[in-house]
Amino acid sequence: MDAYQELIATLALVMGVGWASGINLYAVVAVLGFAGGSGHLELPAELQVLESPLVIGAACFMYVVEFFADKTPGVDTGWDTLHTFIRIPAGALLAAGAVGDVTPALQIGAGLLGGSLAAGSHFTKASSRVLINTSPEPFSNWGASVGEDLLVFSGLWVMLNQPWLFVGLMIAFVVLVIWLLPKIWRLLRAVLRRVGRWLGLVKDVPDSLLLDHHPAGDLSQHKDPLSGAN
Repeated sequence: MDAYQELIATLALVMGVGWASGINLYAVVAVLGFAGGSGHLELPAELQVLESPLVIGAACFMYVVEFFADKTPGVDTGWDTLHTFIRIPAGALLAAGAVGDVTPALQIGAGLLGGSLAAGSHFTKASSRVLINTSPEPFSNWGASVGEDLLVFSGLWVMLNQPWLFVGLMIAFVVLVIWLLPKIWRLLRAVLRRVGRWLGLVKDVPDSLLLDHHPAGDLSQHKDPLSGAN
């Protein structure tokens, strides 16, 4: 039974570091470093480098930088764009290290799982921020950023203290992302199209002509060019 609980705890750690890295990588590194260095968490040998005061200090410094950048409309989108190339690979590396001294196949599998969760949480955050930035007031941006920080810290707490519950929440998160991301991307395309029209970069045509399929009632208005004129 102890081995089974250890397996669940390891799975929760793999999923947790991947998911949280996609939202706030520096908070993850700082929390794991503090927890490992203080003895509250026994990190695998591959992650014990996070306990270094230098690593913890750098993570805390970058967390402060991100704290303000993430709450500035426009700057947060640029920050998220840059961190597309940082959060996802880092989430994969942390997840691969979280499984400890295992076979290369298991490490690669853990890295793929962590990287996928990091990508899902990162793109959900980044795309939703673009939509939020269309609002003229800054309070929604601040609220979203503070909510994300609280989500990361509370999620890491659940990961460390209730691994069973955390694994279940991560499964629900995957289902939610699969359902939500296509809807966010459709809204994002609509926003970008409107911005393009406003800047004169996109031809101003009726929205009905931009749909993938014509309504059934309009098919009679589009003749087949091969049928000839009657």
